[in-house]
Amino acid sequence: MNLIEYPDRELMMLSLANTIAGELGQALRLEGKASLSVPGGTTPGPIFDTLSGVDLDWSNVAVFLNDERWVPEDSPRSNTRLLRDRLLVNRAANARLVPLHAEAARPEDVLDGLAAGIAPHLPISVLLLGMGADMHTASLFPGADRLEEALSDSAPILLPMRAQTAGEPRITLTAPVLKGAMSIHILITGPEKREALDRAQRLTPIEAPVRAVLANATVHWAE
Repeated sequence: MNLIEYPDRELMMLSLANTIAGELGQALRLEGKASLSVPGGTTPGPIFDTLSGVDLDWSNVAVFLNDERWVPEDSPRSNTRLLRDRLLVNRAANARLVPLHAEAARPEDVLDGLAAGIAPHLPISVLLLGMGADMHTASLFPGADRLEEALSDSAPILLPMRAQTAGEPRITLTAPVLKGAMSIHILITGPEKREALDRAQRLTPIEAPVRAVLANATVHWAE
């Protein structure tokens, strides 16, 4: 694990946005296409704001979430809604959004179709993850019903996930897909998550799911 500490959050967000833009640009030059997988929540919002204005060949960039809550897109809990509002605007409006949600009562009902949409864009060119104080990442929560399956090297691209602390049912990229990304960044803020990161390194992925991706990740932290 590579850890970068920043003097403040504003500098971290700007620096990380520039790093991601550079890595996407390199992938576009080498492959003619790129994929970017990002978390939901409000923390990465400033990164999305900066990225949305970057001059890239966005029409050849596929964007998809690490995970999604199983709620309608018009719900304030929808990560897809956040992407549309903060990232897929300005120049980045030309990017292709690959959905992680569909109209269905349960994620299981549409899992195969959603996974088929993701498959052509693997391996992920640039992966941005968050981490909770409970050491979850994406929707890989400690104690989740299908966590062991999601951590397996033979896991499918996507799995539904339910956990007591997760609220709604979720759908998530699995550990092999996350670990297979060409570039992995983890964004955390505050002393509680820094302590959780330190603790995660001493635990197993079942206890601390973020541990599954730490070996090849760069962690970005500011107080």
